Amino acid sequence: MRNLSLMLSLLVLAAPLSGCLLWGDDAEPEEQPEEESGFGAFSVVAPIDTGINVYHNHFLMNESYPQWLLDGLGVNKVCDVTLTGTWQERYEADKEVCWDNITSEDVVWFRGTRIIGTTPDDNTDIPILDDPQDGHGTAVTGSVIDANPDAVIFFVEGFSDAAVLAAANQPLVDVITTSFGPILSVPVPGIEDATKVAVVQNKKLHTGAADNSPSPAVQDSTAGPPWSIGISGYAEEGDDQKETMSGSYPDVAADWTQLLPNHDDIDGYHETSGTSFATPRTAGLLSKVLMHLRSEFGDMSSGADPVTRSGLMVNGTNFSITNDDLRDALNLSGWYPSFNTWDPLSGTTPISPIAPCTQVGWGVVNESNVLPIIEHLNGTSTMSNRPSDVVMCMEANQEIREAYWS
Repeated sequence: MRNLSLMLSLLVLAAPLSGCLLWGDDAEPEEQPEEESGFGAFSVVAPIDTGINVYHNHFLMNESYPQWLLDGLGVNKVCDVTLTGTWQERYEADKEVCWDNITSEDVVWFRGTRIIGTTPDDNTDIPILDDPQDGHGTAVTGSVIDANPDAVIFFVEGFSDAAVLAAANQPLVDVITTSFGPILSVPVPGIEDATKVAVVQNKKLHTGAADNSPSPAVQDSTAGPPWSIGISGYAEEGDDQKETMSGSYPDVAADWTQLLPNHDDIDGYHETSGTSFATPRTAGLLSKVLMHLRSEFGDMSSGADPVTRSGLMVNGTNFSITNDDLRDALNLSGWYPSFNTWDPLSGTTPISPIAPCTQVGWGVVNESNVLPIIEHLNGTSTMSNRPSDVVMCMEANQEIREAYWS
């Protein structure tokens, strides 16, 4: 995982339980979620990682998901997680009726939370839940929610093709985000075959973390394939420059250091850094754009299923966009921080006025990019074309990637 790579590189760096309910021919849930006609436009993000702390307040919600959404996401179990006590007390209360009963065949909604989760691997210690020795997946998912608090989370536990395909083949998923890959971007096979299915075949978006080193992202199996959006880091909380220990020549750069939820308590947070978190932050922002456009144009579904949605990420009234359209708008929205903000004592690398694309690709992406992307796509305010030298630099980037990954 990408934040562990950073540590290596830096040498540091209220309710009683009611358990799991099975849905199927043999048993009906004791209580079905009510149909919500006013649920509105939504977007589904699929983080793929170590696990998720479903007990953390960061992921709680008061409303229920409508039955049609649960059905569409393949939910066959509901766990009513305990909402009182410490993390350990809640886990122990739910262990027998929930966690011990989850298999690789299950898609579980943790009622009272935004989390729908699955794992294709029966060998995990605790399916879906972030184990005490982990924590990466909880922070990654927390970053998605920070960017889009209303995102529906389809969490997949794992680091394999099977994990990616579990999200790639789920029709309602919009964006898959992965923050793991070979340390130092060593050019070895990874998840590129599965992410290609997600993007090229099933028309979704994939955000992939570049390595936590200055290594070029082009050959990285997570960030490098031309169908993936490769993401490095910049110092949003510092001097707005490139994080030195962050992949070079990516698609874009996003917020490197964030305050994210803990994996083993219910309300604690920690500051952590890495492309592992810049990447899901970007996924959440893209999800936010999709939600806004779907709401504006009356599209009350999600995904880009080639059969039911003709490969369209937004399929509204007299309006549609594809994953290519959204990616082009993302590229147009990128911007380069000024060299003048660089602090020589910060540990960052200054954004060069010459070929900054080789450092941070099309540029920086954060909350400030969201409205320009929306207005560009809905036609209310078209973004200007990027300078020709930037376009040439990034066209070369894409050509290299296409040649390398063909």
